[in-house]
Amino acid sequence: MTDAPIREIVEPSAKAAQPAEEKEDWKSFAGFLVKLVIVVLLFRTLAFTSFNIPSESMMPRLLVGDYLQAAKWPYGYSSASLPFGIDVGDGRLFGSQPERGDVVIFKHPIDRTDYIKRVIGVPGDTVQMVGGVLTLNGTPVGRERVEDFVQPIAADGNCGPGRGRFVARQPDGSYACKFPQFRETLPGGKSYLTLDFGTFPQDDTPPVIVPPGQLFLMGDNRDNSMDSRFPAQAGGGIGLVPQDNLVGEAYFMYWSYDDGVRWSRIGRGI
Repeated sequence: MTDAPIREIVEPSAKAAQPAEEKEDWKSFAGFLVKLVIVVLLFRTLAFTSFNIPSESMMPRLLVGDYLQAAKWPYGYSSASLPFGIDVGDGRLFGSQPERGDVVIFKHPIDRTDYIKRVIGVPGDTVQMVGGVLTLNGTPVGRERVEDFVQPIAADGNCGPGRGRFVARQPDGSYACKFPQFRETLPGGKSYLTLDFGTFPQDDTPPVIVPPGQLFLMGDNRDNSMDSRFPAQAGGGIGLVPQDNLVGEAYFMYWSYDDGVRWSRIGRGI
């Protein structure tokens, strides 16, 4: 019996398989990127949007350099709250009315820039300032003097134009602005802090009845806020704000930076 010749078994080349494997890897990575983009778009469209605080109008609650996430779903969706200029026409999809005391982000009625203020009056309310005291439907809201709001500053710094009287030297030798602070409580129990620098024209206003579909909004820094007490004009007052202009409700701070990171503020709810 003749032995059969031994045949050499040739292993598949690893190099030959490599291009196919690399192609599959690129397909998987591309698929991952597409899914990631879809998730980000859905997140930006339906869930949250970010916003940073550029001014002092919402002190003491919000400071310049705070970065926020605003939730879009509480008030539904409109052309103002959807990205990329998506137009859904007039009105809001799945809309609901904000409550007094909510902190909202919205489009300025004239120049369409993003602003942030607190809801003071809802449709049907009569809003007026009398001697610096907020009056709702003919009744002054609860207002209690509390300890000063203290804001550290550099030794050669100041507390803003006309606020030299608020500069105080601290026991450790540092300097700070000490601003008069009040706790305001709206009907229904919503409570928050406001600042009052003295007597200003906006401390006395005529009564305003909030019409359907509109909101009366104010900043917590009452003497340093261009809000619904002033007529709407680009870069200035906002007048009554249409609910269709709402972007979302301020939800929490995800970052805060001034001269350094303000770690104690990160993660705070609004």
